[in-house]
Amino acid sequence: MKGRISAFLLAALMATMSMTATTTAEDSGRQMDDVDCSGYTFEDLFEYNNAVFEFQILDDWATSDLYANSWVNESRAAVVRDNLDGLFEGFPGGDNDWISTDERDAVREIGAKCIADMYTRIGIREGIPHRGGVDWNDVEFVEDGIGLEEVNLVPETHPQERSCSTRYALASESCREVPTSATNNLEISMFTKETETHNTRFNQLPNFGNGDYDNQTFTVAMNATNVTSATMMFTFPFVDGLRLANWTIQDNGVENLDAGMIEEIFLPDGSVTISMTIGYDKADWPMIRNVFFDMTTEAPLENDIPQWTENAPADNTIIPMISDGSEVVAITGEVMEDWASDNNAWGLNCHFNEQGWSSRMNSDGELLVTSGTSDSGTADCAIVDPYNASNEMKKTWIFGQPASFSVPNQAESYANAVDIESNPSLLVTNLLLDISATQGNYVGVATNVNLGSTPSVDWIQLTGISPGDFMIHVSASSEGMLDWNVVFDLGLQKTNTPPIITVDTDPVEGTQATWDAGFASFSLSGTAYDPDGGTVSLSATMCGETSTSFNQNMDTWIVSLSTARCVSDGETEFNVVVTVVDSVGAESFVEVNVPSPYDDDSSDEESNVEPKEDSGLPSIGMFATVVAMLGAALLLRRD
Repeated sequence: MKGRISAFLLAALMATMSMTATTTAEDSGRQMDDVDCSGYTFEDLFEYNNAVFEFQILDDWATSDLYANSWVNESRAAVVRDNLDGLFEGFPGGDNDWISTDERDAVREIGAKCIADMYTRIGIREGIPHRGGVDWNDVEFVEDGIGLEEVNLVPETHPQERSCSTRYALASESCREVPTSATNNLEISMFTKETETHNTRFNQLPNFGNGDYDNQTFTVAMNATNVTSATMMFTFPFVDGLRLANWTIQDNGVENLDAGMIEEIFLPDGSVTISMTIGYDKADWPMIRNVFFDMTTEAPLENDIPQWTENAPADNTIIPMISDGSEVVAITGEVMEDWASDNNAWGLNCHFNEQGWSSRMNSDGELLVTSGTSDSGTADCAIVDPYNASNEMKKTWIFGQPASFSVPNQAESYANAVDIESNPSLLVTNLLLDISATQGNYVGVATNVNLGSTPSVDWIQLTGISPGDFMIHVSASSEGMLDWNVVFDLGLQKTNTPPIITVDTDPVEGTQATWDAGFASFSLSGTAYDPDGGTVSLSATMCGETSTSFNQNMDTWIVSLSTARCVSDGETEFNVVVTVVDSVGAESFVEVNVPSPYDDDSSDEESNVEPKEDSGLPSIGMFATVVAMLGAALLLRRD
């Protein structure tokens, strides 16, 4: 095999092969499913410019999710392509300095199998801190959970791209290949399949798996040899008080803290992430680099108390939210990020006075609230850090829904507008509303409403909303209340409006067609658009032939149509149907009748003009006479 290519690339490129796993090279007997990547790591076989790894231990403390994304640039990308091509030595088209889509797909097919053989380089051991020389609880890959994706291994529209469908035995019809010297950048990722829960596992940690967290410690180790440039994020399940106690980097057993950096990131829900940045100079090979960090639930000797800032809402501030009994986001992390400060992290711990109300923080820094049976809930909220240090000062806030929204005259669908009824809950005395239709990332034209103590029915425009389902976006503000931005699904649907098409008419001549010089074709032009704002496609049918070769610019179009088929069918006028179809299949059409150019009066007058005697050219009438005589002769012979 030429060079060195990462098992990560090798694996990541092996996920969706078009060749079958039993395809055999004609001259070697090798099988595509005969893969053994045991003993390799990503970096043993593949060099990347930069990589990000995210390793998340799941709640059972026995399974985990490993996500990886790596980038290979320019000259290294060419080396990767060349090394990958070398894997196919002995196969038709293999090891020939060209990398093909068939080779790419063949490698993808066995990617998960290859990765499952490899070392993850990650080990865990419960108990007192360790720095090697012990039996590690090694993390291993789970083949069924591995999902893979690569971008640009065989780049599109490469100037030297060529077909390989007829060059090699067993090549697919769509096979194409580019030189392995191509320097187009690559991107490769690995993740847990959507249908699976994890792609790595290890032996369950006895104490953490059983929930015995008091004064517990474990060490995570990673072999970072030949990891050229990477960021690794380790995220652990929530354990009260879990923190980073110590870390080190060792080169051949000697501490070298300049080789990388480790820091802890506390998440608002109380869980913790360890961020590690690491690099390795290839000139140091074969020096062994190991990273160790110790996690513990023992309380730190010193810890600061979180502090409120002046940005925190005052007591009795209204916190708007949907209160339908479900758990909803009451305050986003972005809104509350500057309400308090702490050297580590902080979150809100709220206790409600009313029955059924509760709250919790999530890892995204959002306060999730579940509403109870009452219209609103009053909560005393404290700020708490990861070690349960809490500020004695608490804030009292009122949670509830300021207004509800409905459709007074529900219909199956709406064309241009919809009536929305706003019903105040009297949580606030006055509410300024901006209500608009929304679809995907698009928010339509807003209707402004000043909502007092009585309901209000208002007309909401549907301009820019495509046919199909849409929702209602509400922005609300009121004195003493946090701003409220929320989307309501009221089961609304917009009716499709058929597209509109017109054909241009010459204002002087009154004609719609423009003939070419030889009268062999003519062009039509006009406008076509979708009132709903979608895209449209056009077609023209004439004498049984359909053309879609329209030149479109915004709403205008032009098409050129040949009359050859019509003339061969003996047609003397040309009937065209121009059809426009919108994105949901609704269509409109216009019919155009184009008379023969020879039917024009001026043309007839010119055709009857006798040529000058010395011109030497027969008249049109002479040609017609000859044709008539030949026709008569043929009829006589037929009789």
